[in-house]
Amino acid sequence: MMTSASASTNKSYQLSVLDLASIWNGQSTAQAMVEALSLAKKVEQLGYTRYWFAEHHGSVHQASSAPELLIAYVAAQTTHLRVGSGGVMLPNHSALKVVESFATLEALYPGRVDLGIGRAPGTDGNTAYALRRSWDKVQTYDFPEQLEELLAFFTGGFPSSHAYSGITPNPVVTTIPDIYMLGSSDGGMKFAANHGLGFTFAAHISPELAVTMLQAYRKNFKPSRFLSEPRSMIAIQVVCAETDEEAEYLAAPMEIQWTRWGTGQFALPFPTLEEAANYRYSPQEEQIRRSNAGRYVIGSAETVATKLRKIADSALAEEIMMMTMLPDPVARQRSYQLVAEAFQLSARS
Repeated sequence: MMTSASASTNKSYQLSVLDLASIWNGQSTAQAMVEALSLAKKVEQLGYTRYWFAEHHGSVHQASSAPELLIAYVAAQTTHLRVGSGGVMLPNHSALKVVESFATLEALYPGRVDLGIGRAPGTDGNTAYALRRSWDKVQTYDFPEQLEELLAFFTGGFPSSHAYSGITPNPVVTTIPDIYMLGSSDGGMKFAANHGLGFTFAAHISPELAVTMLQAYRKNFKPSRFLSEPRSMIAIQVVCAETDEEAEYLAAPMEIQWTRWGTGQFALPFPTLEEAANYRYSPQEEQIRRSNAGRYVIGSAETVATKLRKIADSALAEEIMMMTMLPDPVARQRSYQLVAEAFQLSARS
């Protein structure tokens, strides 16, 4: 008889990638994008399911302000990999513009496009003002209406009395992207469950809520024309190497950077491995570093696979989306390769 532990070990999970198109020390933006493409090609060969770009603004260290353009860039040079947004920050855009952008992507790469939707601006207040061109829009919470509009534009679901009922998004497509709601609290979970959408929880942001929110999503999911059954994934930071010790060494700059962000230091460059090895945390930083532990899974392939399976199993998630913040592209690709091998993904030629 199979025990629960062995059942979990044998359970099949899909693996995917979340990318911020990070610009590491001394790099150009073009180099960061080329490395993102190289990684996408690599994980496609390894058997990963999807590759998502986040929308961030106002950061000198990230080049993912326009995920729809990066999606097109990667999708054009891959063949099987699903490519999408993790996510488009809907408050920064009109629903119609998002629908038409992703309908265009779906027309170009049918059956391979994901639209992940976020509720936050993905930036500071002043940059949000520049994006929306109105303080009223920055200060007004109208996401529920925006989401309803977006879904109705995709499905033609506006009532005849609605002002937008006569609008047909262009281009007209026969299929639509898979739609996911992103979340790091109960807000995103409720939108996903109530509208029958896929749900991705950001455990790298709110690790303490991940299992509870993903379980609640499945419990409260309402079937829709988008999904008949719940579809969930958990996003978390992962660093994998040949040994636990090497992984900890490689992950040290990432831990310092997240600690700095926790103290409001957003402009400092990513630490080098040498700087990280000699870094001394202040008492405040040490407290933040310890509180950040749930954001990461770090270790050898065996260590990482065991921890990820336990988390995903508890959260009832079918898919694990990983973000690996390693400046060295070789170490970054190797990390994803080791995890793929540990999960026995089917490699593609």
